[in-house]
Order: sequence, then structure tokens, then C-alpha cells
Amino acid sequence: MNDDPSVFVGSKPFMNYVTGVVMQFTTKGANEITIKARGKFISRAVDVAQVVTKRFLSEQVAIKEIRVDSEDFTNKEGRLVRVSTIEIVLTKK
Repeated sequence: MNDDPSVFVGSKPFMNYVTGVVMQFTTKGANEITIKARGKFISRAVDVAQVVTKRFLSEQVAIKEIRVDSEDFTNKEGRLVRVSTIEIVLTKK
């Protein structure tokens, strides 16, 4: 894992994640932030990255890298399940 600050996207309101990423860059002085999501939240993570890079910090932040993978875990019923994951790395220009 990286030492970079991370934002894990889940079921909270969309703008909470956008605000979190913007705050990491502006007030915390981060040079790189990783947006992470699993399963059905992957599309929300992509939307967060796009809103940050195209609307809020359009001249300041760019997408550096996108990593996709999958993880195996056991669900509540005891079955082995594979879920897709994504990591979107944003960096200051």
C-alpha cells in the first residue's frame, strides 16, 4: 500500500467525497490522493475523480494513474465472492 492519503468511496452522499478530495489538496497540502472503491461504488469513484479534475480543481489536479483489480472475500452466507476494485490516483500538476 501507498503512504498517500486515500478517500474510500461508499454510500455517503456524492459531494462528501468530492469535498474530501478537494480538502486534502487545498488545506492538507497533499500532492497525491488515491480514490478507492469496490463493487457497485466504482462508478461513483470515477464520477468523484471527474468532478474534482474537471470542475473544482481543473487547472491544478490531473489523473496520474488508474489501477483495477479484484478481491476475494467471504460474504455473510459463507460463500466466496470476488469483487472488483479501482484506485484512481490524482496528482497536482
